[in-house]
Formats: sequence, C-alpha cells, structure tokens
Amino acid sequence: MKNRTALIFGANGQDGFYLTALLQQKAFNVIKISRRGNDITGDVSDFAFVERIIKEHLPEYIFHFAANSTTRHDALFENHQTICTGTLNILESVKLFCPRAKVFISGSALQFVNKGPIDEQTPFEAKSAYSVARIHSVYAARYFRQSFSLSVYVGYFFNHDSPFRTEQHINQKIVRAVQNISNGSKGKLRLGNIDVQKEFNFAGDMVEAVWKLVNQDYIFEAVLGCGKMYSIKDWIKYCFEKRNLDWAKFVTIDRNYLPEYDRLVSNPQIIMNMGWKPKVDFYNLADMMLNV
Repeated sequence: MKNRTALIFGANGQDGFYLTALLQQKAFNVIKISRRGNDITGDVSDFAFVERIIKEHLPEYIFHFAANSTTRHDALFENHQTICTGTLNILESVKLFCPRAKVFISGSALQFVNKGPIDEQTPFEAKSAYSVARIHSVYAARYFRQSFSLSVYVGYFFNHDSPFRTEQHINQKIVRAVQNISNGSKGKLRLGNIDVQKEFNFAGDMVEAVWKLVNQDYIFEAVLGCGKMYSIKDWIKYCFEKRNLDWAKFVTIDRNYLPEYDRLVSNPQIIMNMGWKPKVDFYNLADMMLNV
C-alpha cells in the first residue's frame, strides 16, 4: 500500500489539530511542523529548513496554516515572513522536489473589499498589514500555478472557532469569561461593539471544506464559510443564558473601540457545490466550547 504523507506548517493551531485528525483517519502519515510545542520545530520562513523537510518527505499534500492571526501593524514583519516568505519557500521547494504535490495556502475574509457577501470574484483590499501578507501569498500561489503548473489551492477562511481557540479571539474570550463567572469569579467582561455581525463556523467543518477543495482539479480558490451571520451580542446572550446568567450584569462596553468591520459574511456557493456543508451550527459550537 502506498505510504501517503502530508505536511502541515503551523500544525499547533486549531486548524492543524482538526486536519491532523482527518488525515490520520484516512491513514496518512502526518508530518506536523510548528515553531513550538511537540511537533517538528522549524520556521516556514527559513528556506533551507522548508527545502530539507519537503525533499526528505516528498509529501502528497502540503498545508500552510502558519500565521499570527492578528491585523495589528506591529505584526507586519512577522506575518510577512510567515505568510509571504513561507508561501514562496514552500512553492519553490515543491517546484524543485515534488511538483505533483497538492499545496493548500490559507487565505482570509479580511483581504477582500467588504461591501456585501464575499465570493471569489470580490476584489482584494489591502486595509491592514495582515491583509497585505495574505494578498501577496495569493499572487505567489497564482504565479506558481500558472508558470509551473503546480496544484496550488487557496481557501479564504471566514471566522471559525473551536475549543482550541486562544483567548485573543473574542468568541473564546467570551466563553472563558462565562465559565469563570459561573464558577464564582466577580470579574467583568470588557468588550467593544457587540453589534458586529459575522459567521460562527466550526474549525472541524472548515478543514473538511479544505479537503474537498484540494481533492478536485477544476477550482483552485474558494471562500470557506457558511454564509450565515450572527452578532457578537447573540453569542454573548446564548453563552450566558446557558449558565443561567444575566449577561448585562457582567459585560461592560468600551464605546471608544472601533471594530474592523460591521458585517462580514461569505457567499459559499462554490464550496457548497463541491458537496460540502457545515455540520456544526452557531448553537452547537457554543455548547461545544462551553462544555470543555
């Protein structure tokens, strides 16, 4: 039987966790790479390291999830190195050593003009240091696809969460606050505009969408989302009510905080036409995260 191998750069995040589980169910040998933790330690921005790993394992699939998930300007160079240089390092190594491999590059909803449901035809907009890095990586993917016939896919992730999210992400921040308050904490949860609307996808569903995308040869870029919006306030109310708490007693609003967007939603027709649809909805996701 063929020994099937997949490489995951940025494997210690939630997407890496769920993708590893999916691939192992399919009998893949999964090589997990991250800058810390129990995986192979290495930096995707180091060409010599990436070249060596790809040459050694000659993988069938490569997934580039590595990034600092923040739009702050002070992460400009870190995200440039991880997202942009990392993408170039992977694609050049694939061109040299395993040109038949399928490569997945992560994209983001935040790299588009946001004036309605976002699809694959929506123009890019470089409105943050993070979006600059993401846009650059997409053009690199297109260059290697068109010039060297590499199978390079880009999936544009819309908001997705899981119990493995860190507290720097607002949905997990709210969940942890509810858990702490229900256990007796007297702390207040300080938030900005809770009327912001976005998608609430489950990371396990999203990697299933990634798998659908990379296992066909006609469409190479797709937005990955459910196309359904809820407000942050909806999430707050549901999570607090699940623990029989009055959210208004524990949440304070910072009126000086300006959100990056008021609404952010996908038009996921293309990925759904491939046969993908989410299994976990808004309420299932909240229950899952609360009950950890």
